[in-house]
Amino acid sequence: MASARRTRMSPDERRQQLLSLGVAALADGPLEAVTVEELAAQAGVSPGLVHYYFGNRQGLHSAIVRTARDAMLHATEPRPDLPPQERLRDTLDRFVVFVRDHHATFYSLVRGAASGDEQVRTTIQQARDVLARHLHDVLAGLGTSPGPLLDVAIHSWISFAEQALIEAATDPAVPADDLAAFLERSALGVAAALRPTEGPHAG
Repeated sequence: MASARRTRMSPDERRQQLLSLGVAALADGPLEAVTVEELAAQAGVSPGLVHYYFGNRQGLHSAIVRTARDAMLHATEPRPDLPPQERLRDTLDRFVVFVRDHHATFYSLVRGAASGDEQVRTTIQQARDVLARHLHDVLAGLGTSPGPLLDVAIHSWISFAEQALIEAATDPAVPADDLAAFLERSALGVAAALRPTEGPHAG
């Protein structure tokens, strides 16, 4: 049987094709299962060409995670024209939609935070830092005072929200609006918990 004719692409187009195939592979299995050989076969190129673009398997995995991360951040970029609480809800609405549409990819990103690959862990932590800054801006706009405890609260909420999205975003029993509203209330609850309370245990 004659081999399939290789489609001629520019270097940028070929690299983007390989990354798109790599991100798509996350829907079928974990990042660790993505190999240079399988990706090359899907693209109809030699493994050597994949190595040319990404260096090695580690470089390939790091590039796939960066691509998935950037897609998530782009899809959930807050709208600066909205007031703080409306901006939070709008962002969460789009986050729920993104996870429902790309659940396996999102799961791979969250799971990658515990990866043995330092580059992958760093890439995912950078995404969490961006999300933390977005939430910090919202809470500051709502009057929450800055401080180290706020930083702890924000990063803790992000971990909580990730788990909630993984478990509920594709559950047909949980409407998207209900999930986004739940996450909104929980974020505002974190801010409320930072405010001193009156009573015998108040500091």
